[in-house]
Amino acid sequence: MSLSHVQSEEAGLLLREARRRARPVDPLSSLLPGLDLAEAYAVQRENIAWRVADGASVIGRTVGVTSAAMQELLGVDEPDFGHLLDDMVHRDGAAVRTARYCTPRVEPEVCFLLARPLTGPDVTVEDVLAATDAVAPALEIVDSRIRDWKTTVVDRVADNASSAGLVCGRWTPIAEVPDLAAVLVDLVVDGTQVASGSGKEVLGHPAAAVAWLANTLAVSGTALRPGHMVLPGAMTTAPFVTAAQRVEARFDPLGSVSVTFV
Repeated sequence: MSLSHVQSEEAGLLLREARRRARPVDPLSSLLPGLDLAEAYAVQRENIAWRVADGASVIGRTVGVTSAAMQELLGVDEPDFGHLLDDMVHRDGAAVRTARYCTPRVEPEVCFLLARPLTGPDVTVEDVLAATDAVAPALEIVDSRIRDWKTTVVDRVADNASSAGLVCGRWTPIAEVPDLAAVLVDLVVDGTQVASGSGKEVLGHPAAAVAWLANTLAVSGTALRPGHMVLPGAMTTAPFVTAAQRVEARFDPLGSVSVTFV
């Protein structure tokens, strides 16, 4: 379908209000049958522009659906992406209110900090590593403003790829980091290990997801900027979290990062 300007504005408003009130809405894909991927990204961009106008700053990007299992589950054959804003960031060990989210989950990821721009097409894993200043253990807080997480790919894309928060640990210079595909992580909730994974889960190598993003953005004439952060995708499953839970991701050899939900 081709959304009218009014329909696009209404879709964006529904998601903005769902985020503001922490009350999910019905899937856009059911409210607007035939909504396509390009239109979903347009809704995402419009809502990011609203947040920037309200004082937030774009500090990077996030890539989702990078594991084979998630792509199969959602019936897609490539990842999607969203924006990272400064008002989404929490310090390592922070206490975060669950009431600000609809139904939050957490994903352990390796966060990239870029030293140089990445401009597609034809960006490779080697190009990404050469442009990276440092990496850090991270937890992405993902939250669907769509009721019961009943999302299609267009719902997820319009909803900023479900990205809602970021907690970063200590940065390690890229020159001191071993093969990121071999990095291991244990996800621990209230002292109990609930999932484990490795960098290979992320398109075979976390930097491959960053390269995919740079090449995809090039289609619209956009580049990844120096100083921006990139989350390349989850290394494990993404468990739901509730108030009073402490979540820690222990990365070997990058260290750990944690957050407590209150």
